[in-house]
Amino acid sequence: MRTLPLRLVPGDDLRTKLEDIARLHAPEAAFVLQGIGSLSVAQLRYAGLDDPAELRGDLEILTLAGSLSPDGAHLHMSVSDRDGRVYGGHVAKGCIVRTTAEILIGCLEEHRFSRETDPATGFPELVVRPR
Repeated sequence: MRTLPLRLVPGDDLRTKLEDIARLHAPEAAFVLQGIGSLSVAQLRYAGLDDPAELRGDLEILTLAGSLSPDGAHLHMSVSDRDGRVYGGHVAKGCIVRTTAEILIGCLEEHRFSRETDPATGFPELVVRPR
């Protein structure tokens, strides 16, 4: 596995930027191993809901992990607000970096990821194939 450490800067859209970076540096298969930093806006889709909830303010990224494929990202994140309340869910577009986001990506060069509809779940789920 090849690793790719990176820093996103203020104003970056977290999900969009990670998808763009993955297309350039790990076009077939990658994982976000961990991420920390801060956001001014978080868009998190909670379990069982179709639309993301928007959180605004000074938010700390506590955890960030997920997969990156040519079909897009599947990311989960937990954030805390200035009162220490923690929120977590599926990362949607529109999570805006406030000061920094420090992220470690693992590039899996011997694999290829795709997302295909799973008849059991009805959702596009990760499919792992050798490259």
